[in-house]
Amino acid sequence: MQWRALVLGLVLLRLGLHGVLWLVFGLGPSMGFYQRFPLSFGFQRLRAPDGPAPPALGPAGRPGAPGGPSGPSWLQPPGPGAAAAAAAAAAGRRRRGRRPEPAVCGPAHWGYVLGGRGHGPDEYERRYSGAFPPQLRAQMRDLARGMFVFGYDNYMAHAFPQDELNPIHCRGRGPDRGDPSNLNINDVLGNYSLTLVDALDTLAIMGNSSEFQKAVKLVINTVSFDKDSTVQVFEATIRVLGSLLSAHRIITDSKQPFGDMTIKDYDNELLHMAHDLAVRLLPAFENTKTGIPYPRVNLKTGVPPDSNNETCTAGAGSLLVEFGILSRLLGDSTFEWVARRAVKALWNLRSNDTGLLGNVVNIQTGRWVGKQSGLGAGLDSFYEYLLKSYILFGEKEDLEMFNAAYRSIQNYLRRGREACNEGEGDPPLYVNVNMFSGQLMNTWIDSLQAFFPGLQVLIGDVEDAICLHAFYYAIWKRYGALPERYNWQLQAPDVLFYPLRPELVESTYLLYQATKNPFYLHVGMDILQSLEKYTKVKCGYATLHHVIDKSKEDRMESFFLSETCKYLYLLFDEENPVHKSGTKYMFTTEGHIVSVDKHLRESPWKEFFSEEGGQDPEGKSVHRPKSPEIKVINSSSNCNRVPDERRYSLPLKSIYMRQIDQMVGLI
Repeated sequence: MQWRALVLGLVLLRLGLHGVLWLVFGLGPSMGFYQRFPLSFGFQRLRAPDGPAPPALGPAGRPGAPGGPSGPSWLQPPGPGAAAAAAAAAAGRRRRGRRPEPAVCGPAHWGYVLGGRGHGPDEYERRYSGAFPPQLRAQMRDLARGMFVFGYDNYMAHAFPQDELNPIHCRGRGPDRGDPSNLNINDVLGNYSLTLVDALDTLAIMGNSSEFQKAVKLVINTVSFDKDSTVQVFEATIRVLGSLLSAHRIITDSKQPFGDMTIKDYDNELLHMAHDLAVRLLPAFENTKTGIPYPRVNLKTGVPPDSNNETCTAGAGSLLVEFGILSRLLGDSTFEWVARRAVKALWNLRSNDTGLLGNVVNIQTGRWVGKQSGLGAGLDSFYEYLLKSYILFGEKEDLEMFNAAYRSIQNYLRRGREACNEGEGDPPLYVNVNMFSGQLMNTWIDSLQAFFPGLQVLIGDVEDAICLHAFYYAIWKRYGALPERYNWQLQAPDVLFYPLRPELVESTYLLYQATKNPFYLHVGMDILQSLEKYTKVKCGYATLHHVIDKSKEDRMESFFLSETCKYLYLLFDEENPVHKSGTKYMFTTEGHIVSVDKHLRESPWKEFFSEEGGQDPEGKSVHRPKSPEIKVINSSSNCNRVPDERRYSLPLKSIYMRQIDQMVGLI
């Protein structure tokens, strides 16, 4: 009996040692987003039939972690022949990313198989896996609605008719008349009740018909654009023009999916106001040698005499959605034409070598003043609107530009391992490079770049979206907010404030809609709780001045109500008409909702933009080919549906989540 006890003890000791070793080296069990792993007690590590080997652990205990002073692989610049190598790599990724037969996802798409993963779930699975209870979802939905109501009610009580709410001192804020150079304020605030206008469609989406109707009447009766205000063309377009058009479409929608949002005796007043504002913005497009607009315009007098000739790519090239909608509703091509001319002018200035654009350009000479190419401030919405313009209007040239831009982004900005959810090396990240050489320019990323996973969802590149989103979420977990700039080499913020931006929430919402994985509901809950804990003040929600010490600034920007609260609410409101009405919707870059329908794909100037037909220069009818399907470049999985077994496992394997957490200093 003694020898039996001894043998049993040795067996148990060996099993315990195996379990400890797997935990120590970060190989705790993970169900993985695409794979259910067999459990065993050996150390063998298996390959999938056509997949790579599992990641090797580097000195930091993460897959493929680089050793020594070289730092992350993101630092490594493209070597000689980088363009050819990048093109070859992209071609390989495209071949590997071809769409499988409908509803068929091969084993390689679900990742490789790891043996010997231990007994039970690790800390990531314990926290994020499994269903998100309906009661908790309803609680979070109500918390998001309450967040909006608290901010909105306090704005109406303490700030209206001024543009913004100062939530700490409970008073309003308008343009800084004493300091015209204060562009941080004056670019945005035009003395036109900005927060109320920007929040209109959020009221409708939350089903508050009485307040929506009251707010619309207030806007019609009290807001005027005949003001001596010099505003940024981009901000006025996305925040004010876009909201007026969205609310107009909600009011005139015959289906009324959000409840009765009609206005008695409504005579298209919001559309007329949108037209008035756009006409006041048109002088920005005049007297420029390139067709790229001036960045600012005075709503009364036009372009200021001392106006700057330099503008950012996103500011000049992200007007096409709102201007295009206005043109098609009015039957007047002017607005779409000037916006489209600006996009084409910028596009024609891209680098011949890399296909990349810079972030600041001179509107008279066409010379690039800022040569940084990235996905954040200065460029973000330019790429977003190439795709969204195609979705909305169906113009094939928009899709062709987007596909070419996305290919260049993948070739020159993307660093890290090829696949998100398998293989060795650092996680994928998009860095800032020189537009002409593709060489790394700095080691920071900014919070605006967190929109990009959501854009990747729209084109079906969900795998890359999962990894990039996970990196930004890890930064959020570390600070309870996203610093405006984060230095990934130093693992520390470069710019410390957080103005309640929505980009991470937006990508979280879109990834949940694409995957239905409850992981993203947990992410949304984390964000909600952080906002409640760190930014709520006496009369609203305040900008964080410093994400580490959580000191605050007395400002609540309008996009907090128009975007941040809206996306959080929709994330938890599965039964919302946005998801259930049968209508397809798209969100503008300011989060304003627009239905995608045939009406916006029809225009009186079909001979200029139509895909289906038109006339050649001699007046003969010609047939134009249908638009190409949206191409997914560098997609390691592009399945037509999300299998049920994927929905209750981690979207990113635990070992890679742990790797990202280590790389931002969480563990």
